[in-house]
Amino acid sequence: MAGSLQSASRLAGALELDCDVVVVGSGAGGAVIATTLAEAGQDVVVLEEGPHVPFTGGLRPSESIRHTWRDGAVTLAVGLGDSPSINVTAGRCLGGSSTLTGGVCFRIPEHVLDGWVGDGLTELTPQKMAPWFEQVEQDIHVEEVPRDLRSRSTELFGDGYAKLGAELKPMRRNTRGCNGCGRCNFGCPHKAKLSVDIAYLPRAIAAGARLYTGCLVDKVVFSGTRATGVRGSILDFDSQRPARPFTVRAKRVVLAAGAMFNPLILWKSGVNFPVLGQHLSLHPSFRVIGRFDQPVRGWEGAMQSAYGDRYERDEGMLFNSVYVPNGVLAATMPGFGNAHAQLRGQVDHLGIFGGMLHDDAQGRVRRGFGREPIMSYRMSPRDRARIPILLRRMADIWFAAGAREVFLPVFGAPAQTPDSMKNFPLEQVKGRLLECSSQHPLGTCQMGVDPRHSVVDARGRVWGTDGLYVGCGSVMPSSLGVNPQLAIMTMALRTAQLMADERRASA
Repeated sequence: MAGSLQSASRLAGALELDCDVVVVGSGAGGAVIATTLAEAGQDVVVLEEGPHVPFTGGLRPSESIRHTWRDGAVTLAVGLGDSPSINVTAGRCLGGSSTLTGGVCFRIPEHVLDGWVGDGLTELTPQKMAPWFEQVEQDIHVEEVPRDLRSRSTELFGDGYAKLGAELKPMRRNTRGCNGCGRCNFGCPHKAKLSVDIAYLPRAIAAGARLYTGCLVDKVVFSGTRATGVRGSILDFDSQRPARPFTVRAKRVVLAAGAMFNPLILWKSGVNFPVLGQHLSLHPSFRVIGRFDQPVRGWEGAMQSAYGDRYERDEGMLFNSVYVPNGVLAATMPGFGNAHAQLRGQVDHLGIFGGMLHDDAQGRVRRGFGREPIMSYRMSPRDRARIPILLRRMADIWFAAGAREVFLPVFGAPAQTPDSMKNFPLEQVKGRLLECSSQHPLGTCQMGVDPRHSVVDARGRVWGTDGLYVGCGSVMPSSLGVNPQLAIMTMALRTAQLMADERRASA
C-alpha cells in the first residue's frame, strides 16, 4: 500500500499514530533509513519539523533562505577564546540540508576510516565500507562535473593553482542533467540535483511510509530502557509555534535530527552521556575573492565543480570551488557609500574560492532557552594557527592567476595587492574579526566502542537502551575533512540495513 506526505499543520486536532519505526528528521540520514526500512516491509513514519517546499521553477535566494533555511541562515556557533564565530547554515524543510547543498559527494577519506578502525570500529574499514558507498552513489547518481561546466572563476583559480604546482580535480556530485545555473544552495529549480527529497523519499512513500511535516519532536518515550515512540508538538502553519500535541508509538525509534538537535532530544528524554553534545565538528570555511581587470562572470557555471586537495592529507586544508549569489557577494565588499558602490559595481570582475579546515572537533551543543540549541566553538591551537596559512595560500593562488587584488575574510580589511599582502598582519588578526562559515555540523552523538567516550555503538544503537538508534551526521566519530553528504547517507544506509537484518532475525 502506498504511503503519504501530509502537512500535520493542516490537520485538525491532535495526532496519534502507530508504526514499526518512527524516524525523526527527513534529511540525508533520515530519508535513507526510512526508505531502506520501508522497502524492507516495515511500517515507517517520518516526522519533519520544516515544511515541504517544492523548488520547481526556482525560488529567489531570499525566498529560499526565509522558507527553507533554519533561522534564516543566521545560526551562529559562538567563538570562544581567539576563535572566530561561525555562521552554521542548515536546512529546515522536507529533505533537510540535502536540498540546499552544492551536491558535492566525497567518500570518507581512507586515512579517516583507518583512524576509526584504530579506535576499535573494526567494521568501518575502507574495504567493508566500499559496497555501502557504491549503493548510495548509484541511488543518487553521483557523477563527475564535466570541464565545460566549470565557471570562469573556477578556471582562473585552477590556473593559479597549477602555476604553484598542483591541479584542480573534478568534483563528484549527485546530479543528472545539470545545466550549471549555479542555484544549488537555494534548491535546484530543475530537479537536476538528486537530493533525498527526489532520490529517496518518493521511494519511501511508494513503499508505504507516511511522512508528516510540521512536527517538532520533543522527546523519546520509554518503557524501562526500551524506546516506545516519540512525543512533540504540531507547529501552527503560519506562526510556526507549537500548537497542539502529537504522539507516535513505535517499536523502534531513529533520531536523524542532526548534530545540533539530537542532543537536545536525548537530554529531554532523560538520556545522557559524558560526551553527549560535545566534539562538534564544523569544518570552518573561509572565502577569498580575487578581482581581475577582465570580466569573470563567475556565476555562469556549476556552483561547485572542482577542488584542490594537495594539502588535505598532511595539513587538513581543502580548496572548494564555490560562487555565492551576486547580491550576497557584493554585500561582502568593504567600505561605505561611494567606495562600497564602486566595488559593488565590479562584481562581474570577481572570482571566489573557498578554503576549508579539517578541524579537531572542538565545538559543543548546549540546551538553549527555547527550542534552538546554543553552540560554542573553541579552535584547537593547531587549527587556529592554520587559518593565516590557508588564507595566504589562497591569496597567492589568485595573484598567480593574474588577480589585481584580493579581498580577505577579515572584517574591515581593505583590498590587498601582491605587495601589501606580504606585510598584512594576518597572524595577528583576532578571531572575532574573521568571517567564517560552515554547512557541515557533525558529531555530538559519536559512534564508538565505549559509552564513556561515545553515544552510540558500531550499529548506531544508543548505549544502554533498546530500540533507539541515531542515523545522521551526528554519529561521525571525528571530523571528515571533506563535504559530508555522501558520508552521512552511507553511514545511514549501513545502520538501516543492520536494523532490517535484526528485524528479520527476530522474526
